[in-house]
Amino acid sequence: MATLGTLKQALRQKCTAAKLPSTQPLSDAQYSAGFDILLQDLGWMTYQDFIIPQLSQLLASLVDSRRHISVLEIGPGPKSVLGYLSAPLRRGIRRYSAVEPRGLFATRLEKWVCPSSETESPLPCLESPPGIYQTSFNLDSDFTSSGTGTSRDDEKFDIILFCHSMYGMEPKRSFIERALEMLDDRLQGGMVVVFHRDGSLHLDGLVCHQTTCYPIGVTRVTDNEEVLDCFAPFIAGFIMLDIDMDKRVRAEWREVCRALGRRDEDHPDHLVFSSPDVMATFTRGATMLGELTAQVPLVSIQDKTIKNREARLHRPASIVRPTEILHVQKCVRWALKYKASLTVLGGGHSSHCVLPNVVSIDMAAFDQIHLHPVADDEAKFSSSSGSASDKLVVAGAGCNTGDIVRKTMAAGVIVPLGGRPSVGAGLWLQGGIGHLARKHGLSCDAVVGAVMVSAASGQVLYIGRVPSQFRPAGAVRPENEHDQLWGIKGGGTNFGIVISVIFKSYAAPKYSVRNWIVSLSDSQAARVKLSNFDELVARKLPRNCSADAYLYQDGAGKLQLGVTMYESSTTEPLSEVPASVVGTVLRPEDNTKVVDSVGLFDTELYMSGMHGGHGSGKTSSFKRCVFLKHIGGATVTNNLIAAMETRPPPLCYLHLLQGGGAITDVAADATAFGCRDWDFACVITGVWPRDQDATEVARSAVRWVYNVAMDLLPLSSGVYGADLGPDPRDTALAVKAFGSNRPRLARLKQVSDPFNVLAHACPLPKAPMEPKLIILVTGESCAGKDYCAEVWVSVFTTLCTHNNRALTACAISISDATKREYAATTGADLNRLLGDRAYKEQHRPALTEFFQDQVLQRPGLPEEHFLSVVHDAAALNVDVLLVTGMRDEAPVAALSHLVPDSKMLEVRVQASHETQRARHEGQLSEDKNGKSVDGTDHKDSKEGRLDVTALDCSPTSSSLIFDNDTTGDKAAKSFAEHYLLPFLNEDLQRLADMMRPVPDFPRPGIMFRHVLDIAQQPGGLATCTSLLQSHFLRDWTKVDVIACCEAGGFVYASALAARVDIPLALIREAGKLPPPTVSVIKSASHISSWASNDSSEKRIEMNRDLISKDSSVVVIDDVLATGKTLCAVLQLLVDEAGISAEDVTVMVVAEFPAHRGRKLLRRQGFGQVHIQSLVVLGGA
Repeated sequence: MATLGTLKQALRQKCTAAKLPSTQPLSDAQYSAGFDILLQDLGWMTYQDFIIPQLSQLLASLVDSRRHISVLEIGPGPKSVLGYLSAPLRRGIRRYSAVEPRGLFATRLEKWVCPSSETESPLPCLESPPGIYQTSFNLDSDFTSSGTGTSRDDEKFDIILFCHSMYGMEPKRSFIERALEMLDDRLQGGMVVVFHRDGSLHLDGLVCHQTTCYPIGVTRVTDNEEVLDCFAPFIAGFIMLDIDMDKRVRAEWREVCRALGRRDEDHPDHLVFSSPDVMATFTRGATMLGELTAQVPLVSIQDKTIKNREARLHRPASIVRPTEILHVQKCVRWALKYKASLTVLGGGHSSHCVLPNVVSIDMAAFDQIHLHPVADDEAKFSSSSGSASDKLVVAGAGCNTGDIVRKTMAAGVIVPLGGRPSVGAGLWLQGGIGHLARKHGLSCDAVVGAVMVSAASGQVLYIGRVPSQFRPAGAVRPENEHDQLWGIKGGGTNFGIVISVIFKSYAAPKYSVRNWIVSLSDSQAARVKLSNFDELVARKLPRNCSADAYLYQDGAGKLQLGVTMYESSTTEPLSEVPASVVGTVLRPEDNTKVVDSVGLFDTELYMSGMHGGHGSGKTSSFKRCVFLKHIGGATVTNNLIAAMETRPPPLCYLHLLQGGGAITDVAADATAFGCRDWDFACVITGVWPRDQDATEVARSAVRWVYNVAMDLLPLSSGVYGADLGPDPRDTALAVKAFGSNRPRLARLKQVSDPFNVLAHACPLPKAPMEPKLIILVTGESCAGKDYCAEVWVSVFTTLCTHNNRALTACAISISDATKREYAATTGADLNRLLGDRAYKEQHRPALTEFFQDQVLQRPGLPEEHFLSVVHDAAALNVDVLLVTGMRDEAPVAALSHLVPDSKMLEVRVQASHETQRARHEGQLSEDKNGKSVDGTDHKDSKEGRLDVTALDCSPTSSSLIFDNDTTGDKAAKSFAEHYLLPFLNEDLQRLADMMRPVPDFPRPGIMFRHVLDIAQQPGGLATCTSLLQSHFLRDWTKVDVIACCEAGGFVYASALAARVDIPLALIREAGKLPPPTVSVIKSASHISSWASNDSSEKRIEMNRDLISKDSSVVVIDDVLATGKTLCAVLQLLVDEAGISAEDVTVMVVAEFPAHRGRKLLRRQGFGQVHIQSLVVLGGA
């Protein structure tokens, strides 16, 4: 199956080779006919699955930040792709212009965007008539002189879109630069967006802001003369001027199409062509490469050996080769300044080490290797590392495996690395599966420290064990050092640019290497041999031995099973026992050799024994790897054999590397490499002759690799992340690449690389969407917390909808994690701990002691358990999460910053001592009367008392209190309907949508939310006032005063005070109120401290005796972030005016939990003040 690009070359070559006479461009009708064919059938799927979703993501960010955007589209055709966007995005487009050179298309486009009065425009919120210009987009012409609309040539736009309309524009860089000049400079975020056929968008040093590929696009056309006679000229771009000649050429073109197109069995009357697509976006920074290359040395791509065949075909914007750490810092800071991304070039084995129109950093200069003796103060740590030697190995990121092995072996030690000498740091840090893995673990398990440049700031960091002489000047330990070290041990290229890695080392062994090659007569013989190999050989080997298996076909097409057994030992002679075991199962070995660690590289069967050896450099390959257990099982074996039967080029094979042993000794969550429970790593390898790169032979091999990987995925224990890159086909594989560590990795990526500078590494999942509402259900034992939580779950799932779908809710006990760990440590029955209260009560003292001991060792354990519960719920797309089993004091203040995008509240369930005692006794006895989990009969009786006037009977200022003294679920349901469901009111989301985000204000890196903008929108102030009134959890008739501080509080408090008819108490900056007054010092608020260089403290004041000491006061403000402003207000009210803290309620429109304002207020003595917020927002 040829690409459309290959087809275009072939069609044009027919004319060039024959030196045919003049050609002419297609007429509008001819172009339209070809265009329609291209978009039919599978061709439309590229739009549906790639172009429209990508464009939607881009526009959504702009619409969210601006609400009104302007678009200029170049060459849209008869109908803009914008018409396929969602209604909210189309409504966000307030100005639209288009340049369309074809008259037929321009006319149709104008009718489409300005339909008759009976039909709504697809862009219904345009504030002026669209400008449709029938002309070409030229570098120096005024396109506005021709067409309709009111646009001007100097008009600026937020988005300029080329959707498959740059063909024929040369040089493309100049046209994009022309478009960049037309972006609106007044607001950041504007961009030029280009969709184009992949492989042909060469921009001569112009730098992408973002690039995404879609390699699986295809075009399918009917194989008949009429269709092909329209399709072929459209792809070629012309017809012949002479009519007779044109007929002859079209006949030849039909044969070219048939020769290059693929026929599928399901559609034998159709021709299929590959149509890979790419999206590239550009900002004003696209032309600023010179600023970087003036500071950092360059290297030509022709002077750099790149192993990966796909990467060799890419044209990067530039390859820089830093020679010092400062150069790397300059690269990162340049990327941050211009919102560009970077790739890192080490060993050159990944497809994404070099990408089109992206700057690549060649780390070759950082190739030093040092052996460092373990210091005395590290002796204790070293002794805990098993058989590790007394030497650390410090390896620069420009080294490869061969360099390290040669250097360390000379000193009598070794680092457990992978099997190929040319691989670089990317593979060490993302796994590293070698022949010592069963004995010493993966390469990433040997990592004890690293030096890296932060992708978030350009700061040099050192993490873990980095000897002092290898810490660069100015390097610092990051606050999240533990997380960073955890992350690079399995996901290492995603969080920063690694400068050097520190490994622990082991005594260098010798290896005995033995090979067997067995011919398999048929599929049944293959099943038997694989099963015997798995069960009788591999499972019985000691840790110092590993056995690899290969499935491949010889030159005659016959299936072969190759086996290589490696035995390592630091003492001689090497054992003969494992070899005799294999010989019994297979047959006598073909050859044996003893080698050192350097010689080991040449013993791989695929390098020397298969197909004459793949080590000659005359082949290219493509690999993906899945982890398998029980390869001798019928299902797995059948899939492996079926894979070999369907392989396209004859050189493709499967390589099974043995795992287990020390790999499984490391807990799945101890490092980012979370896939530990597997017997074999199955490397699916597509191979083809190098002279067929970028041909259908290569593409068919790649398709085979992905097809086999997807077939094996349901049977697998995980996927090897080191192979994965930005190809969309890797997304499904990446889901299983890190096991249960995915949420933690996603959060670490978000923190470590917030601007996505390293956007093209192994695709980590985006941080999961946290539940919209988190309810912490607290209370004493036997108050009925779990029972109430389950009742409230049923209320949410039964009565609530969101975006026209039912809400999802669940209840999870936070103590379950401790119970699991306790059971694993002590041997207690986990099922009974989780479900048998009597059994749990027997173990409660030991459980409590166990948890306390854990917290002493891991002070952050409560937060870890809480986040684990939240991420489990997020993985299930839960909207409302109820967390039980919590005994923390003031949990909202303590935990809300961990989930800044979720609304969190506490509901304290209480019951009388008599009720608790009765339930306790009922739960310890056999449940013979059909009682529920809380030990009550649950027959409806009088409603339970709902105490909302004593919201703070405990020091917890965020709790609702539900009195659960009655039987039945009626009271609990009523409580949920009246006091919990309102937190999901859709008006709250509408209110949040009115607070538009403003990027990089008042300083770069801050996403400002314009809370006061609510009052500037139609109906905004009324909506906010209504919500403040209705969501107040106390009684407005018992409130004496509404207090507010300028300026934000004045806006909302005034409207609310008028609505509820309660007087205002105005708090102003000192000097603005007449005496007598009382005043306190107020520190600058979060945003004010950024917006002004003046960070000096100020005083705020209110009139003395304005509020009596026994008054009930509600404080209204626009924002709670750091809490500094509200802290000053409360000091004024409580400390100066003498009002009791219990009589004060704070209500804010928007809360930013990440800044931990509640914690500050509690620490300053205001824990008894009740705090409410309408909306919670992440970020600034």
